Amino acid sequence: MTYEVLAGALVGLGLFLFIRALIPSKPDPMAAIARIDALRQQTSFTSHAPAEEPKGFTKLKHDLGVSVNEFYIRQGWQIRSIRADLAILDRSVEQFLAAKLLLAALGIVFGPFVFVAFAVIGLHLTPTIPVWLALLFGAAFFLLPDLEVKSQAATMRRDFRRVLGAYLDLVAMNLAGGRGLPEALMSAAEVSDGWALRRIRDALTDARVTGISQWNALSQLGDELDIDELKDLGAALALVAEDGAKVRESLAARAETMRHRELSEIEGAAGARSQSMLVAQMLLCAGFMVFLLYPAMARVMGSI
Repeated sequence: MTYEVLAGALVGLGLFLFIRALIPSKPDPMAAIARIDALRQQTSFTSHAPAEEPKGFTKLKHDLGVSVNEFYIRQGWQIRSIRADLAILDRSVEQFLAAKLLLAALGIVFGPFVFVAFAVIGLHLTPTIPVWLALLFGAAFFLLPDLEVKSQAATMRRDFRRVLGAYLDLVAMNLAGGRGLPEALMSAAEVSDGWALRRIRDALTDARVTGISQWNALSQLGDELDIDELKDLGAALALVAEDGAKVRESLAARAETMRHRELSEIEGAAGARSQSMLVAQMLLCAGFMVFLLYPAMARVMGSI
C-alpha cells in the first residue's frame, strides 16, 4: 500500500509541475531586458564565419534547444551562472538545454533496462523499482551536462586569469612607452591570438564600433564571463582613466596581486596532490605488510 501511495503522489506531483510549467507566468521586466541583451550580443559587430544550416538530427536538436530556451525566457528562469559558463566555453545555450533534455530522456529509458538486467541475473524486485530507476537515472543524466560545463568553465576561468595578469603587464609597459590608454589596451591584446586575448580584443573592437568606452566593454565582458577580476579592472580604469601614471601603477599592482594569487593556488594544489600521494603510499605499505605477515599469521592460527 505504501508503494502505491508514493507512486500516486509522485505522478500527481509530476502532473502538477508539468501543468504549472505550461501556464505562462507574469512577464518579468528583467527577463525581457535579458532577452534584449542576448539579442544584442548575437548581433555583435565582430566578424564571424557564416554558420552552416543544421540538418537532420542536428536541426532537430537545434529546434528543441531554441524552444526550451524560449520557454525558459517566458518563465523568467535566468540560469545566469550556466549562461556565463557557456559564454566562456563559447557554447550556445540552446545546444546545452537540448543536450540536457535528450540525456534525461535517455536516462528514463535506461532505468527499466537496468531493472531487466537485475531480473535476468535472478534478483526479484518489486514492480515499482523500474519507476524509481527511471526517475533516478533521468535526474542524474539531466544534471550531467551541468557538472561538465561547470568543471570546464572553472578551468577556462583559471586560464583566463593567468592571461589577464600578463595582459595587464603588457598594458602597463605600453603606457610606460608613451601610448594612451585606449591604444595600450588594444595593442596589448594584439600580441597573441589565444582565445582569452581574442575575447578581450573582440570586446575592445565592439566598443569602438558601438561608441562605449573600452573599460565599460571590459566590465561587460567580465559580467558575461563571470570573471570578477575583469569587472574590477573595468571599474578601476573608469576611475583613473585620465591619469596615465595612476593607471600604470594600478595595473602593475593588480598584475602583481594576480601573480601572487596564482602562485598561492598552485602551491595549494601541489600540497593537496602531495597529501594524496602520501595516502596512496601508506595504503601500499599497509598492503605490503599484510602480504608479508599473512603466511606467518596463517601458520600460527593453524597450529592453534
